Amino acid sequence: MRLSSVEVIPYALPFKEPYVTARGVLRRREMVLLRVRDADGVVGLGEAVPLALRGGVSLAEVVRELDGWGEHGEAQGLSAPARCAVETALMDLRGRRIGDGLGEGKRDETVECNATLVAGPAAEVAAEAERWAEGGFTTFKLKLGAESAKTRVQQGFSRTREADVEQVRAVRAALGSEVRIRVDANEAWDLETAKATLAELEPFGVELAEQPVAGLEAMAALAASTSIPLAADESVASLDEAEEAVALGACAYTGIKFSKVGGPAEALAIADVLPAYVTSALDGPVGIAAAAQVALSLAETTHPERLHLAHGLATQRLFAETIAAVECELRDGMLHLPPGPGLGIEIDEEALHAHRI
Repeated sequence: MRLSSVEVIPYALPFKEPYVTARGVLRRREMVLLRVRDADGVVGLGEAVPLALRGGVSLAEVVRELDGWGEHGEAQGLSAPARCAVETALMDLRGRRIGDGLGEGKRDETVECNATLVAGPAAEVAAEAERWAEGGFTTFKLKLGAESAKTRVQQGFSRTREADVEQVRAVRAALGSEVRIRVDANEAWDLETAKATLAELEPFGVELAEQPVAGLEAMAALAASTSIPLAADESVASLDEAEEAVALGACAYTGIKFSKVGGPAEALAIADVLPAYVTSALDGPVGIAAAAQVALSLAETTHPERLHLAHGLATQRLFAETIAAVECELRDGMLHLPPGPGLGIEIDEEALHAHRI
């Protein structure tokens, strides 16, 4: 596919409140918008989200990689976030050229999403869960194990195992027995802490525990000791790692972030091996729309039983602003894809200019 122009635009969106996990605190999300244009003037959009808190490539490195790709057209050797941007932009461009969506025209379909709750004192987390529930959400993801990160934001708040358990207890008490609760520790626990914590959480009917410990071998040891299904995140970033996870019996599911695995194609390949749900890496509007298209496609993989799982794609609600004039909409706990060909995203040029970095 011949391109007439390539734009690489770094930008950042502020959060309404600091985003707190066991890996640290973010007050804004830095991203890169990739905009390609073919000889006929058709535009395709891609997005890269450098995973800074995970020790991945920096924003500046991703910008350099995409600038180099724009000059030479060589995708080999790109980091996962840069590959994601390139693959998504070219898929969007193809979809716009043929006047269809990436999900084969499934424009009237929606994606069920989980609420993502920032770590904090139990009463505050429960109150925030109630606000999400008022918006129609029935699955709630709680960030646990965030002692040091939260302390930097709110002096005097301590994150202990007891506090983690109390957070889950408070949300369950506030919302009742019908909602689904999943927890995510981002590798914060060692194996013994994870065993003890999950044992205390078992009475609360936890749907799954995402990446409670680091490494697939530790995940496998933990899976053998708990009735709570485990899901990978950091430990499954490639098809090879998904196959290893299955061989070890390390987890029942994996969450898939595009900027972690390198884009939609790798995401679908992983999902064919290990039941998966799609999650946001705190993406902007382009990344969310691409992830929603893949979430719709999971019914075509070898694990359609995964369809009971909500996807972690409601994170646009955490941002104070956007760069999109048209984007996915959240209504009644569901993500509604935008109209129009390709991803359907339209950029607000003034907003993009305001948020460039």
